[in-house]
Amino acid sequence: MSAKPEIADQDIKAYMLSLGRNARAASRELARSPSGPRNAALRAIADEILARRDTLRQANDDDMRAGRENGLDAALLDRLELTDARINAMAEGLRQIAELPDPVGAIRDMSFRPSGIQVGRMRVPLGVVGIIYESRPNVTADAAGLCLKSGNAAILRGGSEALRSNQAVAECIHAGLLEAGLPSEAVQVVGTTDRAAVGELITMDEYVHVLVPRGGKGLIERIMREATVPMIKHLDGVCHVYIDSAADPEKAAAVALNAKTQRYGTCNTMETLLVDSGIAESILPRLAAMFAEAGVELRGCERSRALAGEMKAATEDDWYEEYLAPVLAVRVVDGLDAAMEHIETYGSQHTDAIVTEDYSRARRFLREVDSSSVMVNASTRFADGFEYGLGAEIGISTDKLHARGPVGLEGLTTEKYVVMGEGHIRS
Repeated sequence: MSAKPEIADQDIKAYMLSLGRNARAASRELARSPSGPRNAALRAIADEILARRDTLRQANDDDMRAGRENGLDAALLDRLELTDARINAMAEGLRQIAELPDPVGAIRDMSFRPSGIQVGRMRVPLGVVGIIYESRPNVTADAAGLCLKSGNAAILRGGSEALRSNQAVAECIHAGLLEAGLPSEAVQVVGTTDRAAVGELITMDEYVHVLVPRGGKGLIERIMREATVPMIKHLDGVCHVYIDSAADPEKAAAVALNAKTQRYGTCNTMETLLVDSGIAESILPRLAAMFAEAGVELRGCERSRALAGEMKAATEDDWYEEYLAPVLAVRVVDGLDAAMEHIETYGSQHTDAIVTEDYSRARRFLREVDSSSVMVNASTRFADGFEYGLGAEIGISTDKLHARGPVGLEGLTTEKYVVMGEGHIRS
């Protein structure tokens, strides 16, 4: 499958404004649509994705081939690849979203005030969501599905490395929208890889209500500097697993290995392993051997290296690093407080886990570690909208406003006050 021609002869600003106007109009139609057509569209898109599997794979093969020729690293190629399992997961995620309760229009906390009026809060769509992302074509389906279900229009701008794959997924989305009788402009994929399009999208306050940047640190830092549209974002995924002295060794080994090796190129992959000095001598040699067998390069503190043998010396920069690769920083710490201090100093408030059988330490870790997901005896790889029962996620937010953690349907809506009266006037 060949890529569609770039937007070359059109002015980028005019083109992006056209997308914005179309999205704004479509968002109004979606906001007043009942759940039925939106759910029908999600199921139709899922069917189209499965029916066009070969087309998707061919488009993705073309992107993968170009990526290798252009020197994309292994982590980016992994994120770019559309395997049969990932195509199935895209369709399944859309179907799960269709089955979720519709948040739009739900009213809560309706109560009478002394004046006699009733006051409550109604959940409503945000409007137009701009999503900027790199590499992963499945984001096109996930983001479209969550925006549609929550009554939002979406403008999607994927990376140049996934241009063919994203266009193939977009064709499935438009076919599903048309089948359900919804406007195709409800989901628009930007048809140019020109970086100027991003600059326009992130400053289109009149048409775009929120941005969701998903990509590398450089992309998100640029958007943080230049955007005038509010954002739901996270900058880094420096995730930790802390093995407490009261940990079950079997659980600790399983959780640590999975958190690092289940998939390297994701933001919820463990990047630093912290081991309590009370258990380090007995468990670190075993863990080092397991990671070596898995092909993971270890970079450790002096105490770790003394216990585990083949391990490079960690630098100060390693504690801050999001490797997205088979590299792991390892540090021996003296107890829970030292572990939490390390996480506070070097972490990114994304996902952190403790492995322990001590209930009080587990409770302290849950309460005191200030991250968007905090776990006990579980792999950090579970920090994911699909695993949390959200159907899919549009991203993970490490901000505290307006959404935090995996952002699903509720994170793509806001609330307005509604007031019911019987001709009441204020005295």
